[in-house]
Order: sequence, then structure tokens, then C-alpha cells
Amino acid sequence: MVPAAVAAGAVKLLTRSPLRPRRPLCGVSTAYALHFPALQFHTTKSTMQFGQEDFEKAKAQLQLLKNDPGNEVKLKLYALFKQATQGSCNTPKPGMLDFINKAKWDAWKSLGTLPQESARQKYIELVSSLISAESSTQSTETPPDSKPGYTTIQVTTKDNITKIVLNRPKMKNAITVQMYNEIIKALEEAAKDDSVITVLTGNGDYYCSGNDLNNFTNLAERGVKEAAANGAELLKDFVKHFIDFPKPLIAVVNGPAVGISVTVLGLFDLVYATDRATFHTPFSNLGQSPEGCSSYTFPKMMGLAKATEMLLFNKKLTAAEACSLGLVTEVFPDNTFQKEVWTRLKAYASLPRNALASSKQLIRNMEKEKLHEVNSQECECLQERWMSDECMNAVMSFFQKKSKL
Repeated sequence: MVPAAVAAGAVKLLTRSPLRPRRPLCGVSTAYALHFPALQFHTTKSTMQFGQEDFEKAKAQLQLLKNDPGNEVKLKLYALFKQATQGSCNTPKPGMLDFINKAKWDAWKSLGTLPQESARQKYIELVSSLISAESSTQSTETPPDSKPGYTTIQVTTKDNITKIVLNRPKMKNAITVQMYNEIIKALEEAAKDDSVITVLTGNGDYYCSGNDLNNFTNLAERGVKEAAANGAELLKDFVKHFIDFPKPLIAVVNGPAVGISVTVLGLFDLVYATDRATFHTPFSNLGQSPEGCSSYTFPKMMGLAKATEMLLFNKKLTAAEACSLGLVTEVFPDNTFQKEVWTRLKAYASLPRNALASSKQLIRNMEKEKLHEVNSQECECLQERWMSDECMNAVMSFFQKKSKL
């Protein structure tokens, strides 16, 4: 989980995505579109020349982007736009705690003495590449039997299996506030439906890249303290639904997993992974502390030393290492992963539903009280971490690295 208050403050401007900005970010403003006409440039012989008209077209075309290009790209767009229209950065450096303007200033300053004509060309080329990439990418088709009411995940029930798919493949399935709430809703519905087992997996190459830095933007406007409190409450509720889930819950880890998507794996009943999956909990890099009950489940599964190496010192595990330490149940070759896993899951789903649920309760009930206690303590600790200068500095350092062009 990214520090709610700090991330919100540090990326408040950056997270005003092209879908919901307040003030346009170098031509990035609100628009939804289904088609993206290619930019037309004036050319002279074999050399492409970019005039003011092309620059204006690029600004207009940028408004047609349907998907958020991400904070790093938006920083580049901002810097190039300022360089193209005003020249080299000559404004005073914002204060260290002015996260928004400092990230913008660093990005602009990093362009040095780049000529305005070159900045204009790079801006146009970047916009063109974004539009081309988006227009050439086929949108993910929603399964015909997918349940309505979800936009960041897909939920289907078939063959006695409720399948929850994290469905933001272009963003590596990073979890937004909306996705947190949709997963909570999906777990609540799956707990009551007629399915035998519930499966969580990801769409695309990633299982999940952790918490999306674009979360908590609105919370930032209410103040750091309230933002941290709301972030902790959301996280606590999210983890609670995994602790209390009554049926067998299985993770199908189809690629790399980061942060919260890793820490909650100790609350699943089975974890199957492709051999190209990795497991990473880089909390210390951002001045944070463990979540998802991992401060309890990880030492219990893998021993104190190995859990410490992962949770404190950011060690990334391969699928094989995660399996040897008990975090993963079994690893499959990537080229046969889906076929082997789903064949097995369909067999599990043919078992008596009530017998499986009753058996799970016998196995898990003894520790539920302890897990809820750990969840509360972790969230309290994180709330304090998010308001600390140490965490603020760590997040600011992260964005300074990202702003380097």
C-alpha cells in the first residue's frame, strides 16, 4: 500500500489524469474518445519539420487520450511543454515540502538548455507515440458472462468457480481506490453465491504491480492527517475481507506481483504461480511498514530470517524461492500454466461445496481473531508512517528519480 497522504501530496498535480484534471497539464485535459486520428505533420523532403500548427494539433490530440499515460509520462509532457513555450527553466526552486511544484520544477529543469524548437518536436513526437500506441491496442473484450457493475475488474461465475480478474493490464493491474472497492464488493458477492471456490488472478503480463500512486488524490485536499486515516481504513477493510472469506480462496499468479498483492497471499488457501512470477514487497524503500497481515503470516510461513529479508530489506523472490518458503503452493511452466492450473481448479470445484467451506473454517477460525488484531496494528502503524517526514522524503526521492528525463 503506497503512503496515502504522502503519495497524494507528492503526486497531487500529476494524478490529475487526462480523464479528470483541474487545470490542464501541458495540454492534457479531460476527454473521452473511441478513435484517435493520427497526427498529420508538414514535411519537407525527407526531413520532418514541426511548426506551431503541428504543436497546436498535438495539444488538441492529447485531449483524446482515453487512458492515463502515467505520472512519469505526464511529467515529461509538462516539462517539454514548458520548455517549448517558455524556454529553459528560470523560476525559483520550490521548497522541499512543496511536492507538487517541486516534481514539476525538477522535470522542467532537467531539460537544461534544450532549444525550444527541439522541445516542441519532442513534445509532438511523444504525443504522437501515445496516440499511436493507444489506437493500435485492442481493448480487452469483456467476457459475455461477466457480471455488471465493475470497471476495473472482471467477475464471472462458471463451472462452480467465481473468477475475479484484475483488469488494468496497461497499468500492470495497479490497484486504484476504485479497484479496492470493487474487489471488496466482488468478495462479498462471491461469499454468498453458489460457487464452490473463488479465484483471483490478473489480466495481461502482470498479476499486480501493487498500489497505484494515483490513489488518494481527493483525500489529499482534506489534509495529510485525514488522508492517512482514510487510507488506513480502506486498507483495513480490504484485508478484512480476505481474512473473513468463507470459501476456498485461490490465487492464480500469472506474472510479477508487488506490494499489497503479495502481502495478502498469506490469507489465501492456495497460491499457484507461473515460473516467471516474482514477489516483491519494497516497503522500506518508501519508508513504510508491512501490511496484509504479512508481519504475522510471513514469519510463520517462511521463518523469521527470510521474512525479515523480504519485508524489511526488500528482497525480491522468484517463483521457485517463494514456493520453497511456503508463500506459493506450486509453480508451473509458463507455457502450460493456464491449462494445468484451470484443469486442476475445475476438479476442485466439483467437490461438495459445504464440506469445503466447513473444512476451511476449521483450519482458519482458530487464527481469525489474531489476524484481525494484526491487521489493525499494521494499519495503525502505516497511518503513522504515512505522516512521517521519513516517509515523505522517501516518496519525494522516488518522484525525483522518476522525473529525470
